[in-house]
Amino acid sequence: MWPDLERVSIYLRPGMTDMRKQINGLADLASRHGQGNPSDGSLYLYCGRRGTMVKALYWDKNGFCLWTKRVEKSRFPWPKADDDQGSPFVLDKRDLDFILQGIDIRTRFKALKFSQIA
Repeated sequence: MWPDLERVSIYLRPGMTDMRKQINGLADLASRHGQGNPSDGSLYLYCGRRGTMVKALYWDKNGFCLWTKRVEKSRFPWPKADDDQGSPFVLDKRDLDFILQGIDIRTRFKALKFSQIA
């Protein structure tokens, strides 16, 4: 069962994650780098080294669920783990939909540049 995305927190872990990790390894990452307890119903997203696979981990009433999506001809737009040591981004349902469709949420809004009129 997929969680109600309107009611859960969605966390994206920037950077690459070893996709050999399964439920226990990803739950451990969520508890160490996440925002609380991984069994609170939140959804945690991880991306593989090549950027072609995403795993979603969440708690569903009586156990963890692990969902995997792999793209064949492109890559997921995934933020790099830079200065914040891989601390997760908080997403909303729309951002999750964009990422799973391959739309880069970091560049969907471009900053306006203004020039001074003399």
